[in-house]
Amino acid sequence: MVLVYISHVNQKIRCGTSTESMPKKPTTSSLADERAAPGGAAAVDKAVAVLGAFHSHDKDLSVTELAERTRLYKSTVLRVLASLAHGRLVQKTSDGLWKLGPEVARLAGIYADSFSLESVLLPEMQKLREQTLESVAFHIRQGDQRLVLYRIDSPHVLRDHVQPGDLLPLDKGAGGRILMAYGSKKNNAIYEQIRREGYVVITGDRVPGLVGVSAPVWQNGDHLVGALTLTTLEQRFQEAFVDALKESAQILTERLGGRAPNSHDRGSKKQEGSGKSR
Repeated sequence: MVLVYISHVNQKIRCGTSTESMPKKPTTSSLADERAAPGGAAAVDKAVAVLGAFHSHDKDLSVTELAERTRLYKSTVLRVLASLAHGRLVQKTSDGLWKLGPEVARLAGIYADSFSLESVLLPEMQKLREQTLESVAFHIRQGDQRLVLYRIDSPHVLRDHVQPGDLLPLDKGAGGRILMAYGSKKNNAIYEQIRREGYVVITGDRVPGLVGVSAPVWQNGDHLVGALTLTTLEQRFQEAFVDALKESAQILTERLGGRAPNSHDRGSKKQEGSGKSR
C-alpha cells in the first residue's frame, strides 16, 4: 500500500511539472514589455499598452484586435479591460466591442486646460532656433491665407523678414503647403507627397533663394493645430535642419496630445523619397 501511495504521489508530481501543462512562452515580446517603465508595475504597463492601442478614427475594437496590437494574450487583455472599465477608462458596446470611456474625455479636458498654446510652442521653437541658428515660425490657417502666429528670428543678418501677425499666401511657402495638404485634401503631386512623407522641404516657392522646411503639429488626436516652419537661405541649408524640424514638430504633437493621421500605420518604417521639392 505504501508503494502504491508513493507511486501515486510521484505521478501527481510528474503531472504537475509536465511541460505540456506549462503555459507557452510568447514568441515575441509585448508592447508592454518593450515600453515597460523602469521600476514600474507590469500590470500598469499592460493597461497603458491597451489604452495606447486605440488610434484616431477607431470607433471600437475587439479583444482580438487589441491583443494583436499589444501582442498580449487575449486572457490578459480581458483582465486589463475589466480593470479599465471599472475606472470608466473603457466601456463595452452592445456588440461586445470595446471603446474609450468617459473618464478619458474628462482627463483630456483637464490636460488641455492646464496650459496655453504659447507656453507649449515657444520653448520648443526657441530650442530649434538655437540648434539651427535659423528663423522658426508657427503658421495657422486664416481663411484663404496663413497667419504667422509666432516667430523667432535667426541671428543672421541675411534672413527673410516676417513678423508675428503677418498674413502670407496659403498656396506658396513651406508652411502654406503643409496647411493646404492637410486642410484642403487637394490631390496634386506635391500635396500627396506631403501627406505621404509628413513634411516638406521647398526652395524658392515664395521668395527666390529661400528654403522652407515645415511639418504639421497635431492636437487632441488628429486635429491640425498649424505648421511648424524653419526658413533659411539656400546657401545655408543643411540636411540636419530637416531632422531637427521634424523632431520638434513631433515633440509638440506629443505634448498637445495629438497624433498624425495614420502614424500608427507608418510606425518606424523608412519612407521612400525625401519629401523635398527643391
